[in-house]
Amino acid sequence: MTRILLLGAGRSASSLIQYLLRHLAAEDWQLTIADVNPEPLRALVAPHGERARAVAFEIGQTERLHELVAAHEVVVSMLPALFHPLVAQACLHHGRHLATASYATEEIRGFDAQAAAQGLTFLMECGLDPGLDHMSALPVIEEIRAQGGRLTSFKSYCGGLMAPDSEGDNPWRYKFTWNPRNVVVAGQGTARYIEGGHPRFIPYQQLFRRTERLAVPGYGEFEGYANRDSLSYRPLYGLDDIPTMLRGTLRRPGYCAAWAALVSLGLTDDSYRLGNAADLPWARLLESFLPSAAPGLSLAARTAAYLGLDPAGEEMQRLAWAGVFGPEPVGLPDATPAQLLEKLLTAKWQLQPHDHDMIVMQHLVEYEPADGGPVQQRTSSLVVTGDDAVHTAMAKTVGLPLGMAVRRLARGEISHRGVVVPVHADIYQPILQELETEYNIRFVESAHALA
Repeated sequence: MTRILLLGAGRSASSLIQYLLRHLAAEDWQLTIADVNPEPLRALVAPHGERARAVAFEIGQTERLHELVAAHEVVVSMLPALFHPLVAQACLHHGRHLATASYATEEIRGFDAQAAAQGLTFLMECGLDPGLDHMSALPVIEEIRAQGGRLTSFKSYCGGLMAPDSEGDNPWRYKFTWNPRNVVVAGQGTARYIEGGHPRFIPYQQLFRRTERLAVPGYGEFEGYANRDSLSYRPLYGLDDIPTMLRGTLRRPGYCAAWAALVSLGLTDDSYRLGNAADLPWARLLESFLPSAAPGLSLAARTAAYLGLDPAGEEMQRLAWAGVFGPEPVGLPDATPAQLLEKLLTAKWQLQPHDHDMIVMQHLVEYEPADGGPVQQRTSSLVVTGDDAVHTAMAKTVGLPLGMAVRRLARGEISHRGVVVPVHADIYQPILQELETEYNIRFVESAHALA
């Protein structure tokens, strides 16, 4: 029997838990789910008898963490990423494998040599993005290489959005399916990528104004903005010399222009506290970010003039819908602007029980064929729709690849040691095949010559 420990059972863990429970008996596993709130999980694990249990755990309980890790062979962490180093250290101490959906940060990569020396696998980046982005891009890249093609451009975009039937009258066409804080502070810093052999930099204040339009057949148009660091993926994918490399995030058209307005107002700033009262109205907060009052102009009109926007334009309509001009109290005392914006939008962008979210991922790969013909473009697109507000597309595309990786790690089918990401064919090929055959999660490809 292989004992598996899952740390954390938040909103993105539902599909992972279902997958692990589904395979308990056939794989001869025993599963422990450790979460700050185990009660809702106990009814879920009860039908599985002694093979599954839910226990209470908080990350600050160091002794409890070590006790749990020591009692299991494979540890799966769905905790917030900042806690992964603590879990990794416990896994090193007790000689346990680790799997997560989070980035292999520099701190995590610092454990590589010790994990390898102990014969351990720390399998990182096995979710959606990072995760499925690697697994789906590399087969395309390797196929082009095998045909003798020279890759000249790689662009990859991903977004967690709402399915068309759940966009309703929300002019942003967006709700939170992931950590709201990460959405509010997304892109802060300077985005960097390479285009035509030239480095490109986009400062945060301009990030949401420099977007690219994309289309996914059957799902309409999207706009993508650049992620903070695209260049680190060149060596990871073996594309050190590729002239164009860009990774980005997808939103529906119009979102980015309205978000750029929030950035320009300073409402996404998380670097200082306002000293505000919790009952401060949003209109009063917004007024404090504007120049001195102009007689006879409403707050919305002053905001539009300050931002150089059409007072009746779509950007202003989205801001008004969000409630930044209204009397609603901000709700948090002495907060940062970003914290107040997160609280406001969490109420507006909360998934309802009947909602369906949607994951969209698209790779655009250009290459020169070996026969010297015209430059070709390969497009690989994925769309996954959620079942409801619990079994979301986000939970599926994060949890299922991770569960499949854990299954193979527990079987001893992954031989790579140290800190590992799924850029190896013996890891990603079985996962892609299982996703397609068992869950109908597959990429649709097309190709055409560029003029």
